[in-house]
Amino acid sequence: MKLYQVPVLVGLATSAFGSALVPRQASNESCPGYTASNIEDNGAKVTADLKLAGPACNLYGTDIVDLKLEVEYETESRLHVKIYDAEELAYQIPDSIFPRPSSEAADPSNSLLAFSYTNDPFSFRIVRKSSNETIFDTSAASLIFESQYLRLRTRLPESPHLYGLGEHTDPFQLNTTNYTRTLWNRDSYGVPVGTNLYGDHPIYFDHRGSSGTHGVFLLSSAGKDIKIDNVGGQFLEYNLLGGMFDLYFMAGPTPKDVSVQYSEIAGKAVMQPYWGFGFHQCRYGYRDVFDVAEVVANYSKAEIPLETMWTDIDYMYLRRVFTLDPERFPIERMRELVDYLHANQQHYVVMVDPAVSDREDGIPNNGYTDGVELDIFHKNANGSGYYTGAVWPGPTVFPDWFHPSTQDYWNKEFLEFFDAETGVDIDALWIDMNEAANFCEWPCLDPHGWADESGNPPVPPPVRNSSGRPIPGFPGTFQPPQSARRLRARQSDKYLGQPGRDLINPEYEIQNAAGPISYKTIPTDVKNYDGSHQYDTHNLYGLMMSIASRNALLARRPERRPLIITRSTFAGAGSHVGKWLGDNLSLWDHYRQSISNILEFSALFQVPFVGADVCGFGANTTETLCARWATLGAFYPFMRNHNGDTSISQEFYLWDTVTEAAKNAISVRYRLLDYIYTHLHRQSTTGLPLLNPLFFQYPEDENTFAIEHQFFYGDNILVSPVLEENSTDVSIYLPKGIFYDYWTHEKIESNGSTVELTDIPFTSIPLHIRGGSIIPLRAESANTTTELRKKDFVLWIAPNENNEAEGSLYLDEGDKITQDATSEINFSYANGTLKMTGTFGYDTDVVIQNVTVLGASQRGEVVTIEGPISLNEEYSSGF
Repeated sequence: MKLYQVPVLVGLATSAFGSALVPRQASNESCPGYTASNIEDNGAKVTADLKLAGPACNLYGTDIVDLKLEVEYETESRLHVKIYDAEELAYQIPDSIFPRPSSEAADPSNSLLAFSYTNDPFSFRIVRKSSNETIFDTSAASLIFESQYLRLRTRLPESPHLYGLGEHTDPFQLNTTNYTRTLWNRDSYGVPVGTNLYGDHPIYFDHRGSSGTHGVFLLSSAGKDIKIDNVGGQFLEYNLLGGMFDLYFMAGPTPKDVSVQYSEIAGKAVMQPYWGFGFHQCRYGYRDVFDVAEVVANYSKAEIPLETMWTDIDYMYLRRVFTLDPERFPIERMRELVDYLHANQQHYVVMVDPAVSDREDGIPNNGYTDGVELDIFHKNANGSGYYTGAVWPGPTVFPDWFHPSTQDYWNKEFLEFFDAETGVDIDALWIDMNEAANFCEWPCLDPHGWADESGNPPVPPPVRNSSGRPIPGFPGTFQPPQSARRLRARQSDKYLGQPGRDLINPEYEIQNAAGPISYKTIPTDVKNYDGSHQYDTHNLYGLMMSIASRNALLARRPERRPLIITRSTFAGAGSHVGKWLGDNLSLWDHYRQSISNILEFSALFQVPFVGADVCGFGANTTETLCARWATLGAFYPFMRNHNGDTSISQEFYLWDTVTEAAKNAISVRYRLLDYIYTHLHRQSTTGLPLLNPLFFQYPEDENTFAIEHQFFYGDNILVSPVLEENSTDVSIYLPKGIFYDYWTHEKIESNGSTVELTDIPFTSIPLHIRGGSIIPLRAESANTTTELRKKDFVLWIAPNENNEAEGSLYLDEGDKITQDATSEINFSYANGTLKMTGTFGYDTDVVIQNVTVLGASQRGEVVTIEGPISLNEEYSSGF
């Protein structure tokens, strides 16, 4: 959450005082590359020495003369290639942050991929053995490995179909002409197209239709430009500011296979609590606890299900983390608010930022004093005191997540501030500004003066003057006061990075939209506790805060699944947290962009619990945009309405059309909650994605390759939102096969063609069920997920061309990390017989009320079973 806009200074070097210099355009054609020698091949592993093959070119740093090559066939579908400096000084991400996957030392003869190389100049190729097709070939240009610049280029086929390389809001299928994707995590209000955003996910999927799909993952936290162009051929080129080449090749051969194989590298997605799939409401700008309570009451009055209420930084005293504003959000009232929510089966979440106010002005600031006591804040590059920037509370210091005491510090703040008996008893956590964001321009010589001049933090608004009118549903003691006043106020020396580098102004300039790499963040020459520098670890800051925050919530509630939503991410984040897509705007473009964004995180990056701010964060929404967005947002894995303090309010109940749209959409979402919860469990155990782009389901249908505004919710529900303002029509693509209209159950036999849908109300969204699926739904919706879990099920059977279908249902307690008992139920339908098999450990009184066979008649036919179907045992019956 941020409304502070920054100038765009792309590709400029700066002097020590920040003045712009002319961008360098050095040639790399004369770089000699490397020669391979001392090659050893023991089958599963190949090693070699690489030596600079000629005079150093020293384009953007010092050429490293001696390198090492390691190649390992880790599994039959995964091949690992590492190129690193022989002295092992270049930065490598510690296993404690990104655990490497275990190797099975696969026999190369059984591998789907083959590695080959050329000695002089050294290059290598990765080939798909089944088709002898080259999927990676570095002979396109000489290898460059310098202290502050690394380059590796691979050939691509003509007109490739590439996906990934996030985080971005560019087309889902990547541009392949003059395209650069910069990965350097930054605070990026407005999520502009064509720039680096909040996350670093350097994996791409190369989809070649019937030839198969493969994936390439570069494990590197270095700032990087990844370029795709077709000048003189089609190429993809890595340009890194440091580190090493640590490449994983995944053979597929299907898109889903690549997704599963990537989950084995990045880690399986963390299982979220069942209630996390409920509807969430937030706003930056709720002025006091009574404002928050009225929103809760208004949702209840409007009969729109509200599962979780959130509060932005408004609750803090002068925006200082781990504080409460004693006038606007006093602890007694906050506890009453949370008690009310819990008594009504609802939940509460607040935001926590990493930046800690350094002001000691007589007001308790335990977040700072406790950190000082443990000495866990980042220090200046010269070691003289803490580095001080400026964020929401004004001058701030930043936790050093590499410090061995930072986890203890973070645990302590959570245990005390969020104490269930005396503090704010939150149910989940929202972490923000963790790129890390910093408002004070580098070199930030006077953060206190900057804060005072900018009026940051602003004086908070007073508690509203009120006649004391009651808030429906809250106790008589919970009322606004009659008047109010304003407050004033590791490692060894290995892998830590090459010595002698310019950590502020590297000669190679990535296209960071914020400007030079130290702009708007912690300066890159700041040293971490372990001896590494922010130059190498900047992109890890958000991930490390996520890990520490998950650990802190586990220390607070060891048995419960922590739900954490973060803004800044790195590869592997999905095994710890969920993600929201940052500070979008209330624009139709951003409504449309959100679809490809959630597909990237859920299907490509293994961060399945993801969503965008419904109705938009910045600017002002409209009734029709918010209505459409409510229907689309119901099919985000994470559904939250959230907007900014300078925007008009946009709670769903404020417009009649949006109220109706939200009720309809949330009802469908809740009825399908177990269906999508089952898919999340599947992704957390197998890596198969929760959401699917159309080409994941139809990998040989070329018409699906570029589709970015339709997607499958789970495997079997096709979501096709209306895309244009004020329109009630949309053109959608139905792949070849049988589909059923979700709303009418009409059977559609598609030959793989575009279909024009018309007269779609603003309160609805086109949905189709894929033939061959069995969908378990709750028989009816509910106001909370607690009540929803008490509702019986129905089954919808959607037969395919062969009159067959299958589906699944996962049942558990919904919140525990370690489940006492679970059920994993499989449904199959063939030849008029429904069978239910699997495991039935989770004992439940909930039953299947009835079964609907879609297409049995024009509008479906409900088939009544003799007595309810128990979910505690196997079942078989003919129809």
